[in-house]
Amino acid sequence: MSLIIMILLLSLLILVHEAGHFFTAKLFGMKVDKFGFGLPVGPVLYEKKFGETTVCVHAFLLGGYVSFPDDDENCTLPEDSDERFINKPYYQKAAVVAAGVIANVICAVILVFITAALWGHLPSGTYDIYAKKIVAPSDYSVWQSGLQEGDKFLKINGQKVDNVYSFLTYIKSSKGFDGKTTQTIIDKTYNELKELNPALEHDEIIPEGVNIRLPETVYEESIVLDKYESKGAKYPKDTQIKISDKAVKLRDELRQEQKNYYASNAQYTLYELAEALSDNTHPLNITIQRNGKEIELNPVYINEKGALGVELEIKEINIETQTPGAIIKSSIKYLIDNTYLMLYGLGQIFSGNVPLSDLHGVIAITKIGGDEIESGGIFPGLLLTALISMNLALINILPIPALDGGHLLFMTIEKVTGKKLNEDIINKVASTFFFLLILLMIYIIFNDIYALIIHKF
Repeated sequence: MSLIIMILLLSLLILVHEAGHFFTAKLFGMKVDKFGFGLPVGPVLYEKKFGETTVCVHAFLLGGYVSFPDDDENCTLPEDSDERFINKPYYQKAAVVAAGVIANVICAVILVFITAALWGHLPSGTYDIYAKKIVAPSDYSVWQSGLQEGDKFLKINGQKVDNVYSFLTYIKSSKGFDGKTTQTIIDKTYNELKELNPALEHDEIIPEGVNIRLPETVYEESIVLDKYESKGAKYPKDTQIKISDKAVKLRDELRQEQKNYYASNAQYTLYELAEALSDNTHPLNITIQRNGKEIELNPVYINEKGALGVELEIKEINIETQTPGAIIKSSIKYLIDNTYLMLYGLGQIFSGNVPLSDLHGVIAITKIGGDEIESGGIFPGLLLTALISMNLALINILPIPALDGGHLLFMTIEKVTGKKLNEDIINKVASTFFFLLILLMIYIIFNDIYALIIHKF
């Protein structure tokens, strides 16, 4: 049932978008030939004429459209008819094209306001994170950190941690012995090795049987996430370099021996030894709150398994919306904050910082939304629908041919230049981009299906 509800909510967004185009067109006296639910690809599931408009439901349900007489070469409406879209003033045509985007924005606002008013609160996106239980094996460094059950996590590496994503990203990014380090750490380790063993040269194979004095461990730098990385709007940038396969092998040998010297087997240079010693772990400097006091724990070192070894207790911080003023203020802030993150995320996608393999669509949204409704009720589903509606508005207003923003772009160019653009070229460009969008949608569907198979969400 929760999945069905989520599908209905997503269908609502398509209807709202196309209704925005439809009713604005009718307001300006334009004739609308078709109102389509789904894209005109494949068979038609339902078709019926209401007045002068034919309503169609297509098998390929991912989208919708409103069709005007100008789109039909066989239309009998006179070329100079005032009912034709093309014969209307620029501001009316622009209003019709933009109406779908505006309708989605209005829909998002209404859904958030309804949720705030009826639910009595809105999620802040921040959480209190507690150490419920330490479950790490006895050799994990968390046991030496001073962490106790019931402690509240405040900061990691000096940065506030107020959501589960940033907390887990710090853990994952600090995983040790991953075959990577920085040139700075390698150089520092090499200089210390050279100081302890001055007779050896950089690229000289260390003679067999020679004992090399090892310096104290030079840990890698602690990870620090910026505000976008901590919220998942972009991936943490990895500036590390991979060490050689020989250095990885030597690193594992040194870890097993755990001695303060290395007995050479005449296979490695002093520099490769520096590489091996440099690949260790990023210290986690954790600040907790206990009995109202902030306490700095001893550094924690995450091993190659990438686990802290602590069972967490997560408590979401909600924003109370019990008064009309709080409803308005909190709803607007909720939408502005999330829209800002969406815009930043879109920028990351177009800049190539987010791989296509991480793009997901309607199947994933339906699964996630269904889970939200099942676990938290209808209101989390309404909020997710509101954010999707705002996301649809942002994507559709982009100046990409085949989207509303592309139509606005062509119309605006014609208005500014005073020249009619070549209709055939516009149609070919729009058709090409429409085809590319269909391919992208199919790719994203496969992404969603694969993600479900591997239980990604």
